[in-house]
Amino acid sequence: MGKLLEVKNLQVSYNTYAGEVRSVRGITFDVNEGETVAIVGESGCGKSVTAKAIMGLIQTPPGEIKKESEILYKGENILNFNEKQWINYRGGECSIIFQDALTALNPTMKVGKQIAENIAAHRSMSREEVKKEAIKLIQMVGIANAEKRFNQYPHEFSGGMRQRIMIAIALACNPKLLVADEPTTALDVTIQAQILELIMNLQKRLGTSVIMITHDLGVVADIAQRIVVMYSGKIVESGTSDEIFYNPKHPYTWALLKAVPRLDLKNKEELTAIEGAPPDLIAPPEGCAFSTRCKYCMKICLKEAPQKTDFEETHRAYCWRYHPKAPRIEMGGDI
Repeated sequence: MGKLLEVKNLQVSYNTYAGEVRSVRGITFDVNEGETVAIVGESGCGKSVTAKAIMGLIQTPPGEIKKESEILYKGENILNFNEKQWINYRGGECSIIFQDALTALNPTMKVGKQIAENIAAHRSMSREEVKKEAIKLIQMVGIANAEKRFNQYPHEFSGGMRQRIMIAIALACNPKLLVADEPTTALDVTIQAQILELIMNLQKRLGTSVIMITHDLGVVADIAQRIVVMYSGKIVESGTSDEIFYNPKHPYTWALLKAVPRLDLKNKEELTAIEGAPPDLIAPPEGCAFSTRCKYCMKICLKEAPQKTDFEETHRAYCWRYHPKAPRIEMGGDI
């Protein structure tokens, strides 16, 4: 199983009136062929900015991808693509499902035409063949009366149905890589489960690699083979799903796991929350970004950024607590 996507030292900033916002600060990860990788973290940690960078959707200005950054797709740096290569890459090789289908879909255009546009842009087909393929995609994502739905507008669909249309658009050209940017955020729990099951089934059938972006670790428990945990524009821990869920190493990962609602909570028992707020990325902290919210913080955590510690071939974390000279702790309890 070869590497389909390699993100190396990705740095993305936004130049605002208040100063430079360093949204993504040197992250590195990869995605293998046919694999699902989840990127998790609180709102504002850089997940969606990473997704937009992979899709080439960082608007410049005010956005800027630093020169040291590399995003390799099948070994080729997409940041050096010309306009023709971008057209072939977006929609054809790599597609995205946005988190808010109502704003992502064109409200003045019938959904069938929106699906057909993507097919026509990347596949040599007659108008009639394009329409048939669009109707087939509407059926594939589980929408009944596909021919009737083809001629309807986004406002005539429910939230879950609109998200299915977004998936149909994303899969119109059988992309090798699918980026799902919090595709279930605005949906109720039942519809969330249906959408996630749909993405999983389609991924298995088509062999597509998936990057699942979410703030909810519970969402990715049964979906992702590997999980990347982001905080304040950096990766703080990465590993297989089993390693992250059953042997978390970073205090922030533990805090996220503690914050997931549990069925075994006693009556009126309060949910666990992570106290404090993420740091200001206009002036990021010199040390560990999580230090001001961390129960295990030491003096060095406030002064210097932690180095990487490898636990297994696939499992690594960035925390001073694993330095040979640091006192040993058993991570757990309240954060």
